[in-house]
Amino acid sequence: MEEFAALLDALVYTTSRNRKLALIADYLRAAPDPDRGWALAGLTGGLDFPAVKSSTIRGLMMERVDPVLWTLSRDFVGDTAETASLLWPEPKTQAPGQGLTLTEVVERLSALTRTTAPIELPALFDRMDAKGRYALIKLATGGMRVGVSARLAKTAFAQAFGVAVEEVEEYWHALTAPYDALFRWAAQGEPAPDLANVPRFRPFMLAHPLEETQVDLEDYAAEWKWDGIRVQLVRAGGETRVYSRSGDDISATFPEFLDALPVEGVLDGELLVRGSAQGGKAGGAASFNALQQRLGRKTVSGKMLKEYPAFIRLYDVLLLEGTDWREAPWKSRRATLEGLMPRLPESHFDLSQLVEAEDFAALAAIRETARDEAIEGLMLKHRTSPYLAGRKVGLWYKWKRDPLLVDCVVMYAQRGSGKRSSFYSDYTFGCWDGDPDAGAELLPVGKAYSGFTDAELKKLDKFVRQNTVGRFGPVREVKRELVFEVAFDSVHTSKRHKSGLAMRFPRIHRIRWDKPAHEADRVEGLRALIKD
Repeated sequence: MEEFAALLDALVYTTSRNRKLALIADYLRAAPDPDRGWALAGLTGGLDFPAVKSSTIRGLMMERVDPVLWTLSRDFVGDTAETASLLWPEPKTQAPGQGLTLTEVVERLSALTRTTAPIELPALFDRMDAKGRYALIKLATGGMRVGVSARLAKTAFAQAFGVAVEEVEEYWHALTAPYDALFRWAAQGEPAPDLANVPRFRPFMLAHPLEETQVDLEDYAAEWKWDGIRVQLVRAGGETRVYSRSGDDISATFPEFLDALPVEGVLDGELLVRGSAQGGKAGGAASFNALQQRLGRKTVSGKMLKEYPAFIRLYDVLLLEGTDWREAPWKSRRATLEGLMPRLPESHFDLSQLVEAEDFAALAAIRETARDEAIEGLMLKHRTSPYLAGRKVGLWYKWKRDPLLVDCVVMYAQRGSGKRSSFYSDYTFGCWDGDPDAGAELLPVGKAYSGFTDAELKKLDKFVRQNTVGRFGPVREVKRELVFEVAFDSVHTSKRHKSGLAMRFPRIHRIRWDKPAHEADRVEGLRALIKD
């Protein structure tokens, strides 16, 4: 456990990607089994200890330190694990770790219940120093936030043992922590795991943004980029699974697909909801707002299945009935997919249609109509491209539609997390519900924490501190003076905001220090953009 704590401590204090890769790789080579497997699972969000939540840690701290001191400290630091690890009262007699291994810690956390957790966690904390407590809380609550994505951890694993990261991803999602078979293959040279009859995830092929480049439509095929979630449908060994873009198994959320694929294979597509669910064109795709009603649910009622019927708009085929099509050119895979469509139920599948245009200029004109449909823009795919994991230059491009822009007034600010925990970096903004000169109310329409530089963040933080007019726990209300030009992809009805609206992918496009707040936009203008 001490070695894992040291790893987390080192990861927190470096922003270098290469340094993070080296730290993780060194740990994986040196740590014993199964400790390194549990560490890998912890870093990538692969562990779940239901009995331990942030509220559990907060309750323990409230019993041991002054509640006001805890609240103020947590608010200032911005991280529960860091605050608790430093404020925890040191025991009179301490033996840090007492030889506790990471595996032993995982076993103890797994055995906890909501009843026993408040009793047994303090004993574990007392056996550790501040670094150990920090690592334990991060591990237990699942909120690592040390700048390590799942992709970075997989890359570090590949570098540690000299294997291809694409192969690591091929096996990773079919195995469970502590990944014994994965380490035996990569670290000990044993045969790769036999997963022939397991419905496992394969890495997606991704696209580069199309910026100033123009492509020849003789070489590239165009199709709409639909506004849903990218999924992979896999059937093997008589079992079907639905995977998200990150490789998460979301089959339980979309059970209607578990018996829908009549052949063994791996298909790539966009998961959408029928348009009729939101008053759109019957049989077409509804907005992302409709799909959101289905996302993240552990159980799905019959009513939900009926009101928000999901389907997959297919893009590509990776494997089909024993044949691996990934090395074949796109045009051959497309023909194979077209040939498969008559065998698939129309209730659950359709084919993403190609967009025909005489030349690139004509295609650009067609793209301008994208805002009238449930789409994000266009995809451009080289007709001879194989299906390769990750982003490969020159093969696939995404040409997203231009964002919508609106001027909003900053209303509230909250500290961020990680390296932003000392700055007010999360902003809630609103638009006027009528004429501001006639006393109209400002209604919140969105929240954003990206789109500005570090220098701008410092200036924004200073503005918040100097213009605070109210405090609500960690949230500060500010004077209605600062205007953000906010970029967003679309706007939908929402019950979460008083305005009844919510933006899709809002981000700060510009900080309008020069613009008076009364000149910001009005809610009625946003309502006019709703396409549901």
